[in-house]
Amino acid sequence: MAEFTHFDESGASRMVDVGEKAVSSRAARASAYVVMAPETLQLIRDRAHKKGDVLEVARLAGIMAAKRTGDLIPLCHPLSLDAVSVDFTFEGNDRLCIQATVKIQARTGVEMEALTAVSIAALTVYDMCKSVDRAMRIERIQLEEKSGGRGGHFLRDGSTELTEER
Repeated sequence: MAEFTHFDESGASRMVDVGEKAVSSRAARASAYVVMAPETLQLIRDRAHKKGDVLEVARLAGIMAAKRTGDLIPLCHPLSLDAVSVDFTFEGNDRLCIQATVKIQARTGVEMEALTAVSIAALTVYDMCKSVDRAMRIERIQLEEKSGGRGGHFLRDGSTELTEER
């Protein structure tokens, strides 16, 4: 297993120096699930929630969150992202899958930005729908894929690869 890079030899926290790394194309995709009552999912699907279009508000929240990751996670580098997309898929009658893809030309990866995007999008769905379904659950926030950088390509078992049209 690799060593932790956010600590110096004395154990003090530090922001990793990426100044000597080469700039390269990097991308990351993360996912999260929100499990809810079938009636709640139907409200979202029909865009019939009295608070408005839940998916579009969650999409904007996820994009905004990805852009602010460096402000939220203490040792993350603040990054100027090239692209962020947040997409939704209905699975069954009670599950919303959220996926975020983040791309950049940089010296460091964007895994945390993708994970932050799906987390905040899921929390936004919960916030908008809690008045009709307090039993909702947010599940399986995870990295699905990352590419670029020294670590190379990672693809979670069972996941499909990023496509260029995103």
